[in-house]
Amino acid sequence: MNEKKYEIVAREPLYEGYFRADRWQVRHTTFRGGWSDVHGLEIFDRGHAACVLPWDPVSDEVVLVEQFRAAAIPTAKSPWLLEAIAGAMKPGEKPEEVARREAMEEAGLALNELRHVTSFLPSCGAVTEELHVFVAPVDAASAGGVHGLQDEHEDMKVHVLPFTEVLAMTEDGRIVAGNTIVAVYWLALHREEVREAWSRGR
Repeated sequence: MNEKKYEIVAREPLYEGYFRADRWQVRHTTFRGGWSDVHGLEIFDRGHAACVLPWDPVSDEVVLVEQFRAAAIPTAKSPWLLEAIAGAMKPGEKPEEVARREAMEEAGLALNELRHVTSFLPSCGAVTEELHVFVAPVDAASAGGVHGLQDEHEDMKVHVLPFTEVLAMTEDGRIVAGNTIVAVYWLALHREEVREAWSRGR
């Protein structure tokens, strides 16, 4: 079997603001043997992020936030999306720190225990982002209201919904945010296991 190799021949900056975009010139070994031609790819660097799905193992309710997403306008029925709590990692921050910080900013929730679900690449054809997904036990009765940082133009309404309803919304397309779908389906598979583990921890 041929050894897999690649080379980034050049990087040309295209844009740098809150996010960054570059044109990479790359080549790599091929499955047919030899090397590919050098070819250009536009790569979007938006940093890395973490998301957390707060879940009440007693009431079996999930905490989601609703917010306006301009990039959803072309495809979603409404650009106000129901999502898990999420945010970008700052330099030097660990994913767990992001999850806890964003839970307080977006929903007023102080998280203690976190269960790492997975880390995945949301759009690996063009975006460098790695997204870390967590679930966390909460008392859903303490969640509610409108939250978000005004200087970041955040306007987030907290929703507390039965897990069965959230799962149905994920299956029928009312929930379309990828990070939320991953967390909800994972919890659907592992709910009893996680409930038992958290109960033993009390």
